[in-house]
Amino acid sequence: MEDKTILDRITALVDEEHRLRENPAAPEANAERLRSVAEQLDQCWDLLRQRRAKREFGADPESATPRDVGTVENYTN
Repeated sequence: MEDKTILDRITALVDEEHRLRENPAAPEANAERLRSVAEQLDQCWDLLRQRRAKREFGADPESATPRDVGTVENYTN
C-alpha cells in the first residue's frame, strides 16, 4: 500500500464525515456511522505515521501494519 492510497482513503472518510455532520435529519442514525468513520480515520492516520517513521529511520514502510481500533483509540503519548 502506498501513502497516496492511505491519503485518498483519509480524504474519502473526511468527506463522508462532513456529509454526515451536515445532515441534521437523522443525527441518531448517523451517530454510529460517525463513530466508525472517526475510528477508521484514526487507524489511517496511525498507519500513515508508522510508514513515515519507518521511512525516516531507514526501515521498509511496507512493513507497517494497521493496528486494531482498540490499540489506536487507547494510545497515549
